[in-house]
Amino acid sequence: MQAFSEFIIELEEQPVVRLITGILIIFAFWMLSSGIAFLIIKMIKIKEKDSKKIKKSSFYYPLVAFIRVLGIYLAIFFAKEKLKIDDQVMLWITKAFKIIITIIFAKGLATAFSNKSSLISSIKRKSKKKVDESMLNVILRAIRAVIYVGAAIIIITELGYNLNGLIAGVGIGGVIITLAAQDTAKNIFGGAVIFLDKPFSVGDWIQVENFEGVVEEITFRSTRIKTFENSVVNIPNSKMSDASVINWSKMELRRYLTRLYLDINTPLEKVEKLIENIRKVLLKNEQIDDDSIIVKFEEIIDNGIEVMVSSYTDSIDYETYLQERERINYKIMQIVREEKIKLADNAHIVHVKN
Repeated sequence: MQAFSEFIIELEEQPVVRLITGILIIFAFWMLSSGIAFLIIKMIKIKEKDSKKIKKSSFYYPLVAFIRVLGIYLAIFFAKEKLKIDDQVMLWITKAFKIIITIIFAKGLATAFSNKSSLISSIKRKSKKKVDESMLNVILRAIRAVIYVGAAIIIITELGYNLNGLIAGVGIGGVIITLAAQDTAKNIFGGAVIFLDKPFSVGDWIQVENFEGVVEEITFRSTRIKTFENSVVNIPNSKMSDASVINWSKMELRRYLTRLYLDINTPLEKVEKLIENIRKVLLKNEQIDDDSIIVKFEEIIDNGIEVMVSSYTDSIDYETYLQERERINYKIMQIVREEKIKLADNAHIVHVKN
């Protein structure tokens, strides 16, 4: 028995055996990593029964990566003497191990604070108030930035650099950077104004300067708008905060306005009947606010009579509004033809943008 024990000890001292043992350690940790990570997440989320949701956890894959890297580190540590790895090299291997682990868990923590993570989804579901997606995205970006900056500080410290000297250097260079980044500072300030005042949100239909479209994203630097021409424009927040922004999505009602130009010889009785019939048609339309209906003989123009038709519809969406406007136009033209009213030729027409 003693001879067998001595044989085992002597066998363990062989470099080849140590190397094979190290490889087996790596293999074992690699094969067991998924199962161990699953059990750890399961212990944290005791009530969760769905294995797919457990594997979708932000920390599942970081834990898998950590266990595998740990296996490699332990294998090297186990075989370092027989592989003649000196203390200095082992010190750098240990540093590399710590840096890799820092990156892995910083990535996992940052993923936990993304809009699609189960943590944030759960918070949004439990929240009693409606969550402003644009504001939430900026907050999550700020949290992720803090996480990555913290990880960078840990890595820099681990590499042996003096942070005091680095901060001093950044302070000197900061003056130069600040002078060169005044526009960026203005954009960040403009972004803060937008988030605080909330003149518009992601998904809103807005018009600013010569651009009109749907807001796709709001960052601290710029606002991205998808125009109706199917192009994308990024407008600096410094301009957005100073410009006059029309938010069409905030409308409760949208105005319908048109003008009819009747022949100057149209009998006044027919004009009165036309006005009355148009008013009746509008009153029957459930999408139109009855109190907003105005149908008037507005002006006597060159070679014609101008009748103004105005009302407000609850069809806010642009496409729906155009469909509603088209239906009203058909009804009006039908009345004009039924009354056999002639429209004016070469009348002075005023174009109104709705």
